[in-house]
Amino acid sequence: MMDHNHVNCETLLGSLSEYIDGELSPELCREIEKHLAGCDNCRVVLNTTKRTIDLVQSPTEAIPVPDDVRERLFKRLNLDDYLKPKSQ
Repeated sequence: MMDHNHVNCETLLGSLSEYIDGELSPELCREIEKHLAGCDNCRVVLNTTKRTIDLVQSPTEAIPVPDDVRERLFKRLNLDDYLKPKSQ
């Protein structure tokens, strides 16, 4: 990778969290954005990280799994012990 900017991949990845959270100086943000414009690998890491954060922060609705599907899945994964009723 040819890096014509002051920011290199290691610097960007080390500052990625602060960049996403908007905690970096405007000057450093501009340098990072210049780097991102020319570095496909760092853009992929940034986009993947942002998507992961979005997924983690998104409210999810629990979808009930039908008992027969749950039973087949647990048997397939050799988790039969989890299918037994819990003793209180």
